[in-house]
Amino acid sequence: MSRFVYLIREALSSLRRNALIVIGAIMAVFISLALAFGAQVVNELLKLNTRAWQDGTHVVAFLYDEGTDNVPPGAHEQLLAEVRSWEEVEDARLVTKAEAWQEFQRIFENDPQMLDALRDPTVLPASIRIELEDIRLHQTTRYRLEQQQQVVRRVNTASQSIEQLQNLSDVLQILGLGLAVVLGVAAVVLIANTIQLAIYARREEVAIMKLVGASNWYIRVPFLLEGLIEGLVGAALAVFAVWIASNNLAKAGESLELFRLDISNQWFFRSGLVVLVFGAAAGVLGSLLGLSRYLREADGTGPDIPKGF
Repeated sequence: MSRFVYLIREALSSLRRNALIVIGAIMAVFISLALAFGAQVVNELLKLNTRAWQDGTHVVAFLYDEGTDNVPPGAHEQLLAEVRSWEEVEDARLVTKAEAWQEFQRIFENDPQMLDALRDPTVLPASIRIELEDIRLHQTTRYRLEQQQQVVRRVNTASQSIEQLQNLSDVLQILGLGLAVVLGVAAVVLIANTIQLAIYARREEVAIMKLVGASNWYIRVPFLLEGLIEGLVGAALAVFAVWIASNNLAKAGESLELFRLDISNQWFFRSGLVVLVFGAAAGVLGSLLGLSRYLREADGTGPDIPKGF
């Protein structure tokens, strides 16, 4: 127990003695993981908004009036029941002529010119509005509706917009994930290089410890603890900074109706833990890789020992 306490004390003492190098290591972790975590936040926002945009009406079938144009009474409800039975349809609802007129008045209540231009409520047709399980199936639904020529007047789908939205969502999610991976790897490299500089600055201390018979692991532990602390502190700062920025962004976007800029605290907690674990692991890995090189040099099994080692 006393030996373990000694190793911790040595690690903390080394952190104080090499404050500038330690700050450099922490900043390397902070910048890299903040960028990587920020990319993940952007990716999550894209996923949330894409799902929100995909929800709602995807296909609208405008109908002939019942009792006219050879459309028997009850034909609208009959078609609605059939549409709801299709596998690709998640939900469908009938909007009557009266409901369409009320919706028109609500949408254009601040536009007197539009209200004056359309005074006859019977002009607006009834319609069936359809929400799909998968928006990629809109062409299948359109084809089925167009076969109902006796009842269906016209079918509207946001076909091009739907496909572009889905493609954009897929591309942005892949780019976001790729950016997070690249920056994560860059964080490991920066940590390893920074820790190696710290170890190189103490090469004489390591050489003396080897001369007095200290084992490799006894030498490694203080450096590993240093890397662990630096990785954790840098990762914690990155999580905190991204969380603050995300909260400010959510507050600024409260007035936006088409975009959602808030992320649940549950997602932040879960993802933040991953970032902390990654930062700690990267710090330990960087210390381990850097120290192993100098221990091999001190044992005479690695490259030439630097002058003064």
